[in-house]
Amino acid sequence: MGKPKSSSSSASWSSLFGLGCFSSAHAAAHSGDSGGLRNAAKVASSSRPLAPGPAPLPSPEDLSLSLAGSDVMAFTVEELRTATRDFSMTNFVGEGGFGPVYKGRIDERVRPGLRQPQAVAVKLLDLEGSQGHKEWLAEVIFLGQLRHPHLVKLIGYCYQDQHRLLVYEFMARGSLEKHLFKKYSASLPWSARLKISIGAAKGLAFLHEAAKPVIYRDFKTSNILLDSDYTAKLSDFGLAKDGPGEDETHVSTRVMGTQGYAAPEYIMTGHLTTKSDVYSFGVVLLELLTGRKAVDKNRPPREQNLVEWARPCLNDSRRLERVMDRRLNGQYPTRAAQKAAAIAHKCLYVSPKSRPQMSAVVEALESLLALDDGAVEPFVYTAPPASK
Repeated sequence: MGKPKSSSSSASWSSLFGLGCFSSAHAAAHSGDSGGLRNAAKVASSSRPLAPGPAPLPSPEDLSLSLAGSDVMAFTVEELRTATRDFSMTNFVGEGGFGPVYKGRIDERVRPGLRQPQAVAVKLLDLEGSQGHKEWLAEVIFLGQLRHPHLVKLIGYCYQDQHRLLVYEFMARGSLEKHLFKKYSASLPWSARLKISIGAAKGLAFLHEAAKPVIYRDFKTSNILLDSDYTAKLSDFGLAKDGPGEDETHVSTRVMGTQGYAAPEYIMTGHLTTKSDVYSFGVVLLELLTGRKAVDKNRPPREQNLVEWARPCLNDSRRLERVMDRRLNGQYPTRAAQKAAAIAHKCLYVSPKSRPQMSAVVEALESLLALDDGAVEPFVYTAPPASK
């Protein structure tokens, strides 16, 4: 797999902006209030400190200078008002921990002389939501320096007074979460689920194999966005961290992320590695196979935790059918489903050392594309001896 460009300045950027030991000051599991222009007004008028702690905030000029050479644009608030029709509720797309998201259009009305107009998604930071300036800055830093077909593209940002906005390419089909779990969404066919899993795996593999590895830390269905062709792209890098240095085995940090997706060793010790992301990928792959949420309190007690419920069936071909998504109506290659389940099982090993690298996961998933119900070789990953 080729590696699209990533900037060589990542280490200096993290150092400049105090992100080398980044941790959030907020709980990541709760979303802020919705409200269109009320959020814009709230952001503009908030007197809450943007970044408590000793690390000084970069000025807009510092940030612009550090992004020099990239194609990331700096927008004004007025330009983004124009792009979104004054943050009209008719342009409202949704809301997460960061704040509300609006569809917009960047063209000559917004930026005279712009040659390639395009649809965009504009995220408006709600300072009373679950994410703050550090998460916003992490998004700009990581997505400003990383480019890959399976990472959502950062078009630009706004850093004006207390306004904090992000401008992304618009992903027409929204999040994977919406397609898997919304009651009235059409069920994703097997081919789309496989394509999505491969794309998301490639995005993670790219991050892990970058010159300065990046740990995504919040891999889940709501952070996987889909374009019109169901190409998967990772979004929301607010919790991402630089990986361990050459002489380190892990990064120690506060436990952040979303219930049901975080690796057990990370929850227990705060030790973060790329294998923590591999576990989270295993959870999402399991969601794709079963059509069930990682945690669902509406189900019977024994079925509320997806991993605990489904794991015993993943390596048993006779029991696997019981946990496969019924909305697939059996329309999937049996051998491909068995192999995908085996991949998920290995990603979910309790011992992080026993989990495969994401590059191995990509290779194994891609082998399923042409797979029919004939005999196939099992997915094999050789790891150091460890308890599972």
